[in-house]
Amino acid sequence: MKKRILSLLMAVCMTATLLTLPAGAAATATGFTDISDHSTAVAAECLRLLGAMDGYAGGSFQPEGQVTRAQFCKMATFVIKDGENQLSRYRTVTVFPDVKPSHWAAPYINLASDSNRGTVGDDKTDYSIIKGYVDGKFHPERVVTFGQAVTILMRLLGYTDADMGGIWPDGYMAAASTVGLTDGLNTAASAPLTRGLAARLFVNLLRSNTKGGANYGSSIAASSVEGMLTTSTATGPDGSDTAMQLGTTTAYAMAGNKTSTGAMNGMKGTLLLNKAGKVMTFVPEITGSNRTVTFASGTTTKLTTTTGESFTIKSDTAMVVNGEQKTWATGYTWLNPGVSLTLYIGGSGTVEYIFAGSSTTSSAAVVVYTKGSTAGFSDLAGGNSRYTIYKNGSAATASDMRPYDVAIYSPATNSIRVSDTRLTGVYENASPSLANPNKITVMGTEFTVLSTAADTMSKLKLGSTITLLLTEDNQVAGAVEAGTSGALGNAVGTISGSSVRLLSGLEIKGALTVTGDALNKLKNQLVSVASDQKGKVSVARMVGSVPGDLDVAARKVGNKMMADNVAIYQTTSTGLQSIALNKIPSAKILASGIVSCRTDWAGKIDLILISSVTGGEYRFGRLNGIMNDNGQITTVKILMNGADLGPFSAGFEIEDDAQVHDGDYVGVILNRQETVIEKLVVLTKFTNIPNSAWASVSSVTIGGRSYTVPSDVLCYNKASGKWVTLDEARAFATSSTVYTDKSGYVRVVEVQ
Repeated sequence: MKKRILSLLMAVCMTATLLTLPAGAAATATGFTDISDHSTAVAAECLRLLGAMDGYAGGSFQPEGQVTRAQFCKMATFVIKDGENQLSRYRTVTVFPDVKPSHWAAPYINLASDSNRGTVGDDKTDYSIIKGYVDGKFHPERVVTFGQAVTILMRLLGYTDADMGGIWPDGYMAAASTVGLTDGLNTAASAPLTRGLAARLFVNLLRSNTKGGANYGSSIAASSVEGMLTTSTATGPDGSDTAMQLGTTTAYAMAGNKTSTGAMNGMKGTLLLNKAGKVMTFVPEITGSNRTVTFASGTTTKLTTTTGESFTIKSDTAMVVNGEQKTWATGYTWLNPGVSLTLYIGGSGTVEYIFAGSSTTSSAAVVVYTKGSTAGFSDLAGGNSRYTIYKNGSAATASDMRPYDVAIYSPATNSIRVSDTRLTGVYENASPSLANPNKITVMGTEFTVLSTAADTMSKLKLGSTITLLLTEDNQVAGAVEAGTSGALGNAVGTISGSSVRLLSGLEIKGALTVTGDALNKLKNQLVSVASDQKGKVSVARMVGSVPGDLDVAARKVGNKMMADNVAIYQTTSTGLQSIALNKIPSAKILASGIVSCRTDWAGKIDLILISSVTGGEYRFGRLNGIMNDNGQITTVKILMNGADLGPFSAGFEIEDDAQVHDGDYVGVILNRQETVIEKLVVLTKFTNIPNSAWASVSSVTIGGRSYTVPSDVLCYNKASGKWVTLDEARAFATSSTVYTDKSGYVRVVEVQ
């Protein structure tokens, strides 16, 4: 009885009585319009490329639609080795009385139920994966349950009733969990199989190993190649521009003139290739979820976002940055604060791979011309209106849109990615023509021009100064004459060597107009980037300020709130260093320690440059012997915790051009050999600070402001001429003189 029930319940197969997308639609569609779940979207794309699942008219997928036996048979046909090519011999036969040759699913049902399919010689194996009911009929319109679907696919993996223990479907469900067939799918066996579940189940099948230990997906292909899918618009060996590229060099043309939506770009997985070496589909490696975050800082083992959230990252975790495959340990060094990252997270919560940027190479963009407008966004998303919006890496709404913002679509995250980066420079060259360029040169740097920018580009002349409207991935979505109201250049970057790199990650290759000492001073600053000379790049210190202190807990500077995606840099002796807000050890940064601030379209602060808050590059001490010659400092000695440093020759930079006197407490930056002072800052002096002002050993309140006291703070007993501990200093006197830096740190405590 059990065997008969199993046979009946196995008789479940399917494909889809779906309307195929119109010819050519795949080349322009950017994803199914009604799938918001990332894992389902990826699975649907994998099955669409394989031919197992199509979309309905209008580009919908209907993930909640229930799957019939006939539909399941069609799907199964495309995951049977050479199944598609066997269909022709099953089109004109009748196996079941309710499935005539005229039935749309007849060849799929007949193939799936053929016990002799694949038989060679004396092979007695029953190759059918589905059977009819006891009444001799197939009942193609009956709905498949999840347990039935799992049972059928386990049979494709080579398992039989003899391998299963317990009562059906428990044995099959338990075994399916063990082999990974039901990974990520917490679904009851009795539940109706939906199209969304079916897509994920079939992709799990392609990932799973057979009973014999071979990968099932690879077993149905002529060959397979593993790697990270960096783009789906590469130039293939056949000259097509729809090839899938693994890593940075190898591209494979698509079978059947298919085109990927790009939904799987940035994912690790396996390309299944046919006998001609063309792509049947791409099978992503893992299930799980994805997160869009904004980069603040990183180490070889950690990622910190602008909201202060931290992720532990293995140093060899694969990532795509600037269109190239790297590991996290090397790739994160190319990231600037504010860059958007897509994290693909496995079922265990581990970050499996990372995509920097929009998770797709955009082919079309929309330029916003009216405040609050999202016109054209739905078209970018292939008619989908269930997308999320991110602007400059931060979650946004329609009300955040401003004229000359640029939007592209990322199918991998089902999000509209909006950028307001604008770069002003001289229009130097265009290719292949000025009327319809796909490449242009500005500031000695070549930019890719999207096809949707043709109208605005055709109106501009070589030699004129223009403002480029850039996408999140640094492509040109449009351009206007420089000075156009509402479209002023706003690009900001950092100096790297003798070139400049925008915060969006783009390296500008033109010659800098500043050199020597002027250039060296800018290496420790955020710089505005623009040009009015051919092949040249002008940089100037980014200006802008907001009155008041930086309050870490309140996320404010003065009365202005910080944006969610605020990027913060601190100055160090070796250049700028990014730092997450929650990594600032002081509760407040005094206004004097804020070098510059920038506000975004909403009036919130999105970019801050502060003096060093870690102090790691400074050595603190007391000037102990200044040699003068006609009023000019010639040499300096510094007493630091009982040790004399120096003498050091003069010529160093004194911050704020302060007057320096013997006995002053200072911070100095030394060269690597500790033979030369490169910079000297005079600490701020506060007298008569009572012991009652100390909230703890790590905090003291002066003039209503809280100052952070590091554990290695220097303490000097002027009466005895000795360096002491903080406890000894407080025990010696009821008040003290406190010396602070601009970052709100106490660097020296003196008692007498």
